[in-house]
Amino acid sequence: MFTLSIRARIVFLLIAMISLGGCVSLPPDVTPVTRFVLQRYLGKWYEIARLDHSFERGLDHVTAEYSLRDDGGVRVINAGYSAELQSWKKAEGKAYFARQPDEGYFRVSFFGPFYGAYAVFALDEDYQHAYVTSYNKSYLWLLSRTPVVDDHVIQSFVRKAKDLGFETDRLIFVNQE
Repeated sequence: MFTLSIRARIVFLLIAMISLGGCVSLPPDVTPVTRFVLQRYLGKWYEIARLDHSFERGLDHVTAEYSLRDDGGVRVINAGYSAELQSWKKAEGKAYFARQPDEGYFRVSFFGPFYGAYAVFALDEDYQHAYVTSYNKSYLWLLSRTPVVDDHVIQSFVRKAKDLGFETDRLIFVNQE
């Protein structure tokens, strides 16, 4: 039977904690918005554009809905429609501020004790459009309170994301019709 010494367990635990901690860090040059007001951010958002990743691959009509949890965190409900499967896909998670409650920077979990970063790095004054990333530049979203946005909103998003080093030529524009 294989058993680990106490020292090996501690080393393994430290490596695991450091590895998991990296998932809630921020990509270089990305700064979360400050003067963030959670109450204004709560509610339904439509995904306008994203970089491709496995957990939303093939989904259209994607939305994210944020509401308060009893423990002071945020309930996150992501939903999208798979035309291939002809069904809705839904995921529920939880988020907590990563640092200060006036900063758009959260640690979010959809899978038990594993957390990733959720950083709002641009947000208009009226809380109508948000630019969001995670712990690295493989994750990028443009969210809007409406399912359709003006071209200038998309152009501004693409320009800012490109300036920060995101691969904007790989963006997927989500069908919301």
